[in-house]
Amino acid sequence: MSGQGIPDARSQSLSGLPELGSPAVLRHVVDVHCHPTDSEISQLSMDRLPITICAMATRQADQGLVRDLAAAHPDKVIPCFGYHPWFTHWISLAYVSSKRQHYEELFPNWRENVDAFERLLPLLPSPIPLEDIILDLRQNLEAFPKAMLGEVGLDRVSRVPFDYFSSPRELTPFYVPFEHQLAVLEAQIELAIELGRNISVHSVKAQKATVDLLGRLHLKHGDRWRRLSLDLHSCAFSPQMWMDVERRHPNAFLSLSTAINSRSENHRALIAACSPHRILIESDFHCVDECTERTWAMLLTVAEIKGWEVETTWRDDLEEHQWGAVRRLEHNWRVFEKGNHIIPGTQKKGRRRAQQTEMSVNPLVK
Repeated sequence: MSGQGIPDARSQSLSGLPELGSPAVLRHVVDVHCHPTDSEISQLSMDRLPITICAMATRQADQGLVRDLAAAHPDKVIPCFGYHPWFTHWISLAYVSSKRQHYEELFPNWRENVDAFERLLPLLPSPIPLEDIILDLRQNLEAFPKAMLGEVGLDRVSRVPFDYFSSPRELTPFYVPFEHQLAVLEAQIELAIELGRNISVHSVKAQKATVDLLGRLHLKHGDRWRRLSLDLHSCAFSPQMWMDVERRHPNAFLSLSTAINSRSENHRALIAACSPHRILIESDFHCVDECTERTWAMLLTVAEIKGWEVETTWRDDLEEHQWGAVRRLEHNWRVFEKGNHIIPGTQKKGRRRAQQTEMSVNPLVK
């Protein structure tokens, strides 16, 4: 929109957050990843919420909270059901005879840390079999046709705390084994592919493993994989790694947050490298009263780096070359939401390439 300047992403209000756009503009903003059920939510807060939010579940206790929030506010909340890697030690891959057996097998270094293990064990829940987790996940996803899988993913550096909800959080010497995280993640993604649901993925110090997983999923599922969209949330990939993902996976998007990404200048290079059609914005925040301001702050950063103007009013009669940052990011969200990233005429070529790749890996495949 000619004649409009781009607000400086660093201009702050007295609260430390940027001045917001008008309600007519904010209606078109989507926070693609947040955790509102981690805090108390008042009816007034939801009434005042001017944007759409994608509310993530992370563990057994908040699946129902997200479900209830979405049911109460279907015009503002897109529910996302899933199990975060930080809580996957609460899940057993098979039925176990006892709680102690599960955690002793899961933490191989427990004998070297007996005191910590004995202190931790009473604080841990009895493990839930993965089969039951997937059944509950299926019921939630099927209850909401637009629901996403999230937050799920991989994390190589997170240690198990004695009490996740204490502050400050005291950490144990135990990590959730990476193979265990991967097994839980793959089971959830298999369900998402079956149901054709989009996915919000956490990846911390697991970039190569995440990229390898995307390759395996594409090889295994082909067009079914490309029919859904994948968001690498609060993405911390290097620009080069992201560009490789973007090139190989037309269904991959990235979203960025001030809560996580602004800690490092790398996010600016990542925004610059990312296709303008594959970028989304998020707050990754737990308080719904701050989701709007934090998402808007990231929108301003993206606009500044991409050279996009930011709308001060809303018009529906603009050509694409006249779009501002809000319109562009809303369009990206609609493309993400719709999925079906199959390029016409490439299905046979893609299947042939997948078969050739499989034969190179396994010469016995005919």
